[in-house]
Amino acid sequence: MKIYAVLSFNGESTENVCVTPDEEKAMALKPEDFEDCDALFLEIWEDGEKIDDYRLV
Repeated sequence: MKIYAVLSFNGESTENVCVTPDEEKAMALKPEDFEDCDALFLEIWEDGEKIDDYRLV
């Protein structure tokens, strides 16, 4: 099963803002959805191993 972890960056720190098995939910998030967020990054995990990561628009 894949797990999608969304990370919020604000220039100085990183915060885990969403961890879900729902790809649509993770992909729908935008930086405007969170306070003090400059960018969102998505990590995709499967079987305890990170298989991909990229910046969300």
